[in-house]
Amino acid sequence: MAALTTSKMRVLIIEDEPLAADKLEKHLHEYDATIQVTAKLASVATSVTWLQENALPDLILLDIHLADGLCFDIFRQVEVKCPVIFCTAYDQYALRAFQLHSIDYLLKPVQYSRLEQSLQKMKEMQELRPLAPAEQQINEIVNIIKNKGDNYKTRFMVKLGTRIRAIKVDEIAYFHSQSKLNLLVTKDGHQYPVDYSLDELVTMLDPFLFFHVNRNLIIHIDAAKEIHPYFKGRLKLTLEPPIEEEVVISSQKTPLFKAWLDQ
Repeated sequence: MAALTTSKMRVLIIEDEPLAADKLEKHLHEYDATIQVTAKLASVATSVTWLQENALPDLILLDIHLADGLCFDIFRQVEVKCPVIFCTAYDQYALRAFQLHSIDYLLKPVQYSRLEQSLQKMKEMQELRPLAPAEQQINEIVNIIKNKGDNYKTRFMVKLGTRIRAIKVDEIAYFHSQSKLNLLVTKDGHQYPVDYSLDELVTMLDPFLFFHVNRNLIIHIDAAKEIHPYFKGRLKLTLEPPIEEEVVISSQKTPLFKAWLDQ
C-alpha cells in the first residue's frame, strides 16, 4: 500500500453528510494510519471560523454543496493556500474543472482506490512542482459556475482555400493537435486548421459535448465509437472518423469520462 512518506499529514474534512465524512476518514487511515484528521466540518460558517482560528492543514477534502451553501463561499472569506481535493456528487462542476487545474475531483460515492490515486498524485505533484494555491483552484471553478449557462461557441470559421466556411459544433468530431498544427476534424473526416490552442478551445466548448482527452485531443461525445478496458484502469477509445494515434484515457480521467458519457 502506497503512503505519503512525509511527517504526519493533517487533513481537514469539510462534508455535510456525516456518513460520507466518516467514510473519508476511514479511507485516509486505510491509506496511512498516521494521518491526523484535524476536524470534520459540515458548513461554510463553521469552516470559515475553523480556518480563521487554526493553522492550515496539509490537505482539505472538500464537498461542493454544504449545509449552508456552496463551498466556494469559504474562499471568499478566508485565504487558503493548501492543496484541495474536491469530493462531489455534482459532475457538472467536476467534469469541466478537472480539465483545468487542481489535485483531483472525486465523484461520490468516493471509492478508496480513487482517493488513494489522488493522494499519490498529490505526492508526485509536490515532488515535481509547487501546487497552485487553493484560492486559484477555487477561482477557476467559481468562474466555471458563474459561466454555466453562458453561450459556448456554436460554430467555427475555417479557411477553405480563399474562402471561409462556418462549421457548426454538431458537425465536429474532434480537435487534434498534430505536428504543431491544431486541426478541426469534422464527422465526415475533413480537416481544417484552427488558430486556437487546445487549452483555449477547452474554454470555448460546451463541456457536456466535448471532453479534453489529453494534451493533443478534444473529442465530441458522438466521436467515441467504441470503448475498451485497457491496462491499469485505463480506457482505450476507437474514434469515428478514425485517428492514427492510439487514444487512451488515463486512470485518473476514466471515472469522469464515464460520467461524461452517461450524462
